Order: sequence, then structure tokens, then C-alpha cells
Amino acid sequence: MVTFDGRAPGTDPAVWTARFDDLHALALPTGRTVVVAAHPDDETLGAGGLIATLAARGLPPEVVVVSDGSGSHPGSPTLDPQALAVRRRAEVVAAVRTLSPQSPVTLLGHPDGGLREVRAEVLRDFRRVCAGPTPALLVAPWRGDGHRDHRVVGEVAAQVADALGCPLVEYPLWLWHWATPDDDRVPWDRLRALDLDPDAALRKRRAVDEHATQVRPLSGDPRDAATLHPRFLRGFDRDVEVLVVGAASESRDLGQDFFDGTYTRHDDPWGYTDRWYEARKRALTLAALPDERYGRAIEIGCSIGVLTADLAGRCDDLVALDVSPLAVARARERLADRPHVRVMTGDVARDMPDGPFDLVVLSEVGYYLTRPTLRGVLDGLRDRLSPGGTLLACHWRHPVAAYPLTGDDVHRNLARTRGLTRLAVHTEEDMVLEVYSPDPRSVARRTGLA
Repeated sequence: MVTFDGRAPGTDPAVWTARFDDLHALALPTGRTVVVAAHPDDETLGAGGLIATLAARGLPPEVVVVSDGSGSHPGSPTLDPQALAVRRRAEVVAAVRTLSPQSPVTLLGHPDGGLREVRAEVLRDFRRVCAGPTPALLVAPWRGDGHRDHRVVGEVAAQVADALGCPLVEYPLWLWHWATPDDDRVPWDRLRALDLDPDAALRKRRAVDEHATQVRPLSGDPRDAATLHPRFLRGFDRDVEVLVVGAASESRDLGQDFFDGTYTRHDDPWGYTDRWYEARKRALTLAALPDERYGRAIEIGCSIGVLTADLAGRCDDLVALDVSPLAVARARERLADRPHVRVMTGDVARDMPDGPFDLVVLSEVGYYLTRPTLRGVLDGLRDRLSPGGTLLACHWRHPVAAYPLTGDDVHRNLARTRGLTRLAVHTEEDMVLEVYSPDPRSVARRTGLA
């Protein structure tokens, strides 16, 4: 049964979170984004992490709030509907400022609970807000949420998106409350996950707190109770935000065809042999390894073998794996004088060699995988690490439209991999490098200095 009583606990958020690791990643826009909310607080609960993430990328979204929020406390002895609307208007402005200080907020002020009756006016206003450059993305409440106001706003947003020819992403709110993961109405094939970095998650948490009328009682009178149950709120206090996309075939792993095409056009497509950026990154990679020497090692995505040649000097037995036979042929030529290095063609998601390995290097390859594939690869690599082994990952941080994930997405998923302790991290605007191990000891402790 669908219920919209936020004061009730609803479904335990933990049963949802356990299923989110298998979702594909949400593809982020690179242009104008408009986020629309049916009520003040919808934008924060459903899309606050997205708003904060886009703001951090220099793309602050526009936020449109359709209703005045005056219906959340019927019969309140403390605030009449008009005073409540004034207060909620101030709350949503403060919440959006917390998420994205540069985001403009448009308050349409339509009646809370009565949006179906003013649908034509909502459509007119939304068309006016979206005038100008065509948005790269519209974000709205999910039409399947069951709440009448959410459905109306979602339908209006879909109508405008279709007219403008721009994509629409929808955020569920009440779904997490009234449904369970096995409910047939959950659109699993269309759900996408946005991993939130610590700053975005913190901003969302603080923005939720700005909606004081919804999360704290106005007075001791039962009619002034907080409208959202603490357990309901916990469902939005997590490091992943889940949204609904319009099509089910959005994300796929980049495989052999993609890379063979790349290597056909360029002998060294990423400038490994002649760019200072790459030479410096290799030096940082070698310096970050906590052990002076490794027995058996594997490099995932070895490309033409430039980093492989450097790793070979630190390893007794090195396996270099790449999905592209063209890259493997060039790597084998480069490493022909290193008999302890074996360069192999293989897809890490299906052809991972047996361990254990004392060293695993995952450099500039994780973002070619979808989120579910990456989770499986990371778990497989962890299981193949020796008890004192090292897993080093290094990735480009700037988004690339053709890639299923960003470098930051890869490292957020790596941080969730159980059984590993992070020993070192190096972060720059361009890249992030991290070292993990089942052995939590530092270099000084490993070598007897501490």
C-alpha cells in the first residue's frame, strides 16, 4: 500500500542500500541543468547530492520549486499556512545555498497539495523558466512515486523535456518509503547511481537540516511534529543518490572494439612516451608503493607497456593484462628483454589470472567499466591479494563523456571494498592515486622504524 505519511518509519533504508552496488552510474551533464521540486525539501532529499556535485564541477544547477509548502502542518497551532509558506520559502533558499551557493532559486508559489488543479499554470511557468539555452538535463520528481503533486510535476517536466528535446532524469522520494526492493513497481533497469564524494554528502546532510519545519517539531503540540520520520530521513543520508533515467540501455563497458579502434589510429594514443604528465605520474606511482620489492604482481590495462617496464624493475614475476591485442603486441615488443614479464590479452572482468598477487596495479582503467562490473573486478582483485599485498589505483579525474565512470567514481567504489585499508592517497585536480592493503601497517612499521 502506498503511503505518504512521512511521520511513519516506512521501509528500512538498509534493505535498499544493499542493492545499490549493482546499479550503473548516472551520466552527468556538461551544460545547463534545471532541477524542479514539487515542494520545498524535495530538491534536497531527492537531488541534493546531484546539485552539490554539479556545483563542485562549476555547473551550478537552476532550482525551481513549484508549490509553496504550506500544507505540511494542517491545523498547526503555531503557524498558519501563510506563515508556514514564508518559513519554508526561507528554508529552501538556505538549503540550496548550502548545496550550491551560485544556484538561482525560482519559487513558483503554487498551492501545496493542489497542483493538479493548476496544472496549466505550472506548465506555463515551467516553460518560462526553461526558456533560453536548451537545458542539457531536466531533473524532476519521479512520476511513479505515487504522490499526486510529484506525479503532476514529473509529467509537466517530461512534457517540457520532450518539447525541448533534452533528457529527463527523475528522483524517487516516496518509493523508498512505501516499496521494498522486490516490489514490481521498482524500475530497476532504469535506476542509476550517483556516488557522492564526502563534501557532496556533507552538504546534502546540512541542507536537509536547513528544512527545520520538516525535520524538527515546531512545538510540543502533536500537530506541530516533524513531518519526516528519522528512519525515513536516514534513507537520504548515504553516499549514493539513486535516480531514474529514461532509457535502460545507457551504460556499458568499453571493450576490445573501442581500444582496437583507438590503437589503430594512434601508436601511443595517450602520450605515455612523450608527455611530462605521464612521466611524472609514473614516478609518483613507483614512489607510492610501500614495499621495495614484490614477488608476483599484475598490472591491469597495461596498454603499450610503458608503466609495465618501470614496474618490472620492482617485481620478480609480473603479469601485464590488456583487452586489446594491438596494445599487447606493442607491449610485448617493448618488453622483449624482460623474461620475467608476461604480457597477456584478456578482459579483466572475465579473464582475471589466478592469484595470489603481492602487487596489483589498476592505473587508468577503472573508468572504462560500468559500476557493477567495477564492483566485481575490485572484489576479485581483493580476493587475489596476498595477506601483505598492495593494491595501487591511479586515475584521471576530469570527466570524459565516452567513459561509463569518472576517476573519482572508481576511487569511491574502491574505498567501499571490504578487507582493505588505505595506506596512502595523493590527490590533484587532474588525478587521484591511492594505495590499499589488507595489511594496515605503515612503511615505517613494516621496516621496523616505528
